[in-house]
Amino acid sequence: MDALSQTLRVVRLVGAIFINARFTAPWCYQSPSADTAAPFLEPNAERVVIFHLITEGECYVELGDDPPLLLTAGDVVVFPHGDAHRMSSRPGLTPASGTRLDKVLARRPRQLSYGGGGAVTRLVCGYLACDTRLAGMLLTGLPAVVKVNVRGSNAGVWLESSVRYALAEARSPRPGGEGVLAKLAEVLFIEVLRLYMHEHGKGRTGWLAGVSDRIVGAALNALHKKPCHGWTLDELARTAGTSRSVLAERFQQLVGFRRCNT
Repeated sequence: MDALSQTLRVVRLVGAIFINARFTAPWCYQSPSADTAAPFLEPNAERVVIFHLITEGECYVELGDDPPLLLTAGDVVVFPHGDAHRMSSRPGLTPASGTRLDKVLARRPRQLSYGGGGAVTRLVCGYLACDTRLAGMLLTGLPAVVKVNVRGSNAGVWLESSVRYALAEARSPRPGGEGVLAKLAEVLFIEVLRLYMHEHGKGRTGWLAGVSDRIVGAALNALHKKPCHGWTLDELARTAGTSRSVLAERFQQLVGFRRCNT
């Protein structure tokens, strides 16, 4: 089992899709920071990561003073560090003074619909709750906004279709609909991480960048396969097919580990 799979296996993840939204242009929605939303989404979570999946149309996301980022159908946008952000049909619009998040979450089903009657954009809002250990490993080194398009992978296409199906099921009287959505939210988040590692691994730092690297990834996989083994730098270097100095340098560069003398 590789390092990412092993880590996800032992660390507790709780996911959910909490809003199914339909907006018509012009529209603008202000999404709160993860710290603000966490008490309503997952009160006991140490860390909450919010993400959005665009299922129809297009929109923009604005974060601070950064240039607006265009999102199209199939895009998933994740905010690894919990920043508040603005979603809109075009940049510069004033956010609507809509219903409070706790009121929206009290609805069954949890739907949000408004706008000026123009072009339609549909999106679902989800979150992943995790502990600080997972956040430190997976999210360190990621930018404030991560965007990938899941329609570029077979798994992503299946996930998007499954999310739409589960949203429809959540409106039916049959039990278990929200449970299905929760599991799909977790799988979708993991697929986003995998796609991001594949598409944007170069030039990044952090644990995910280390897993993606040929040398460091081989060493991390070895460590996770045999966590109780008394690994030395020599052994890890041989496993990774490189020298002690190269492995130590790559670890320091990507993951931030200090070189050991064993």
